Amino acid sequence: MAEIAPGAVPSPNIWNSPRVYEVENRAVDPDGVLEAAMRAVRPWRDSTVLDLGCGTGFHLPFFAREASQVIGVEPHAGLAAMARRRVRDLPNVTVRVGAAQALPLPDASVDVVHVRWAYFFGPGCEPGLAELDRVVRRGGAIMIIDNDATRSTFGGWFRRGLPKYDPGAVERFWTRRGYQREPLMIRWSFQSRSDLADVLRIEFPPKLADAFLREHEGLDVDYAVNLWWRRP
Repeated sequence: MAEIAPGAVPSPNIWNSPRVYEVENRAVDPDGVLEAAMRAVRPWRDSTVLDLGCGTGFHLPFFAREASQVIGVEPHAGLAAMARRRVRDLPNVTVRVGAAQALPLPDASVDVVHVRWAYFFGPGCEPGLAELDRVVRRGGAIMIIDNDATRSTFGGWFRRGLPKYDPGAVERFWTRRGYQREPLMIRWSFQSRSDLADVLRIEFPPKLADAFLREHEGLDVDYAVNLWWRRP
């Protein structure tokens, strides 16, 4: 049993199926929409970047190309070990085990925070937001990517998988805390139908995943997301 940082919220997709989640990461946003939107908020060249919920470290090398320092924080020790192996030849990257509610970082030590589909899903994540406010320097930026359940093929699937999810309540939550919303349309682009099937089965219950696969042709899926961001 892998060590889990106290207070961590389980992430069944990557915790249980890191190999398939790697396939999903490779399929996400081949057009670079998210990168362009994040750069418009706050570039990270020569900055300290925190990738919170870094998983197996998929995004760490990307940030390391320009940032002076990149810190990956991941609550699942097994995934953190995989991330360390991934970046072992990158001297400006470190990986630490920790949860969003208790970041293993000093005050005012980070310029840019990147969080992608990890922990910050609206109401209930206040302790983690307080920690981000603590560690981000003045002039920095917090950028959180989450699903937009109001539109796109994936948004429709998301609503069917979580019918009690309330997008309006989530938007009100972020707005009250001073975050701005950048609605974006990205896509999944897979190499094969079997890859798409595998990813659907780690993201949704089996019957729903099979239904979505039957309903959707091809290898691409339109996918709406929100970039929630704030400049402290």
